[in-house]
Amino acid sequence: MQRLSKISDLQNDEPVRGFKIDGVEIRLIRLPLKEPFETSFGKIDSRLIFLVCLHAEGLRGWGEVVASEKPLYSYETVGTAFHLIKDFLGPALMSGPIRGLGDLANRLSSFRGHNMAKAGLELAYMDLLAQVCQQPLSALIGGKHKHVAVGVSLGIQPTLPQLLERVERYLDLGYQRIKLKIKPGWDLDVVAEVRRTYPKILLSVDANSAYTLNDRDHLRRLDDFDLLMVEQPLQNDDLLDHAKLQQLMNTSICLDESIVGQRQAAAALELGSCRIINIKIGRVGGYSEALAIHDLCASSEIPVWCGGMLESGIGRAHNIALASLKGFTLPGDISASSRYFERDIIHPEVTVAADGTVVVPEKPGLGFDVDLDLIEALTETREYISPETT
Repeated sequence: MQRLSKISDLQNDEPVRGFKIDGVEIRLIRLPLKEPFETSFGKIDSRLIFLVCLHAEGLRGWGEVVASEKPLYSYETVGTAFHLIKDFLGPALMSGPIRGLGDLANRLSSFRGHNMAKAGLELAYMDLLAQVCQQPLSALIGGKHKHVAVGVSLGIQPTLPQLLERVERYLDLGYQRIKLKIKPGWDLDVVAEVRRTYPKILLSVDANSAYTLNDRDHLRRLDDFDLLMVEQPLQNDDLLDHAKLQQLMNTSICLDESIVGQRQAAAALELGSCRIINIKIGRVGGYSEALAIHDLCASSEIPVWCGGMLESGIGRAHNIALASLKGFTLPGDISASSRYFERDIIHPEVTVAADGTVVVPEKPGLGFDVDLDLIEALTETREYISPETT
């Protein structure tokens, strides 16, 4: 089958037969984290996971909405996404057979914003489509890598010795890149000590929009530490100030929150706002935009990598498929299931090999079995949207 990439390639003339969605199932489950995770937004010790399941052709396709409980990283929350899918987006899928990713994206495009909610449906649809086509999801989207390189994101720690212990732990496990969360008061001294202790590791930092351009002189001191990148140092919706800061810094800026679609990615590259882009499939609205951003960056020789949102195994499986595309040349934040959870909701769980890679599965669809019994046991809220209820 031809690779499904640009929306223009995914209309009714694509070699994919349409099929009708019989129902949209949405669930909330809670997974405790093995240890608290802290960023400049605050600290959490569990994740309220929002799962989406599309029923069609006697099959189930699974996706995940990566929104959080509070509107900190994004204006979207679990609550807003639940409302949007239940009352608007889910019913939009029932208007007739869906004839490809482009058809699905077009149906959802009339509703403004809410990328994370839309992504949950796109992810579930692509898992379903891959099963219908009897292909691994990675192959369906044109993936080339059989193994994807991964790094680890380390949250802000109570003390520097505790951070250094975690750096050592994950280096011993083979992770190829260490990313440190930073914020004012937890930045230069911390990065300096990590770099002094580990002078040759691939190291990056992520500010999650904790600074402003007024901090330019402070941020320029990060150039002293031979970093792979400084991720999203300035405001979440900014491109212009990032362009000014990038002109002042030798270290590459990577944009995350600012890139909510292909249009923003194109503007960022034209302005010189960054030299690297983090593609989070949930942040940009699903495969339709993620593939478009990947293709744009590949054509401009801009490296991309796959960011993480503390997903369950279902979201993690989609990240693996996405990161199999040839343009993903930097280690992503995919990590092993055991990095965050005592028990994940897929079989087998995601594991990281000693060389810091994750195998791209070859089974049809996501390539992992979903643990329905565990999901059922963990379910806090469930809704089923069918043609009869819309």
